[in-house]
Amino acid sequence: MRLPSALVNEASGSGRACQGERIGDSGACPRALLAWYAGAARALPWRVPPGAGRRPDPYRIWLSEVMLQQTTVAAVRGYYERFLARWPTVAALAAAPDAEVMAAWAGLGYYARARNLLACARVVADGLGGRFPETEAGLAALPGVGPYTAAAIAAIAFDARAVVVDGNVERVMARLFAVEEPLPAAKPRLRALAAALTPEERPGDYAQAVMDLGATICTPRSPACGICPWIEACAGRRAGIAADLPRRAAKAAKPVRRGTAWLALRADGRVLIETRPPSGLLGGMLGLPGDAWAESPPPPRPPLAAAWRDLGEVRHTFTHFHLVLRVRGARLPAGTPAPFGAWRPAGPLVRELPSVMRKALRLGLPALGGAAGG
Repeated sequence: MRLPSALVNEASGSGRACQGERIGDSGACPRALLAWYAGAARALPWRVPPGAGRRPDPYRIWLSEVMLQQTTVAAVRGYYERFLARWPTVAALAAAPDAEVMAAWAGLGYYARARNLLACARVVADGLGGRFPETEAGLAALPGVGPYTAAAIAAIAFDARAVVVDGNVERVMARLFAVEEPLPAAKPRLRALAAALTPEERPGDYAQAVMDLGATICTPRSPACGICPWIEACAGRRAGIAADLPRRAAKAAKPVRRGTAWLALRADGRVLIETRPPSGLLGGMLGLPGDAWAESPPPPRPPLAAAWRDLGEVRHTFTHFHLVLRVRGARLPAGTPAPFGAWRPAGPLVRELPSVMRKALRLGLPALGGAAGG
């Protein structure tokens, strides 16, 4: 990547502040960060520690990176370990039934990732002999693998010089170079600065080091500048504005959509469940029967004849809108046939449903005399 000279000079200036040497000459600034990383790297179940002398398993890196998209490490850790125990190889995951994978993903959110996870596993297992591509371009051609994920896998799993830029890296670059232009307009400049600092040697460790720096020291609030390995280089710290960066453009208010979830509970403790259409929000997931979610939804239409009553409402926020879901419930005799879907025991559903459906179940079951479960 050929960078504008101003950005090269800007990055080189940071290198001089780090070690008294230019970035382009010696990689001094990356070297300082790598030295810090050697003793401060987070212990993560998908990570090979620095200095271990072995390459990470591309399958494990890919699985973790897909799970980590728009999700925290704390939320992902348990899911990752359960997935890996159940499907230890890409071939095992590729052979798994869709419903089992979607149920195992329930609660992690952004469910298109689970569908893409299966599609990608099957491409790798069936079309590529079980081997992940080693280049960014090859990885980016896989289902569900975008530019960031392709760069992360290429760098971490294959030690390719790929520029890995997530929210942590953007924050570090904005502070290091005192970039006051707000996001998202600043993204190209922050990426170019990150590219100028990415070294030829150990790019995988370097990528993880910058992300760890952002996650543990250069945090969104109250950054611990006093123990940062780039303290002398940081233009934002010198200007006294590090904690205010990156700046962000004002966001438009999210719209509010409304809908209804129908909780039918039989006397034998089973709940009527449907599988949502394969595409769209929560596609392919289990859920309570419901109506369309819209800012002005149509009149509710119950899934079967029963003495329905209002049980309250739950609220949930998706990426692009807030949802207010009215929960209506009814008790039915044991043996009532399912008009569609299936009757499922209520207890396990609390673990298998996506988060918004879990909320509806936990609200409605006690009101109908059932157990809310975990």
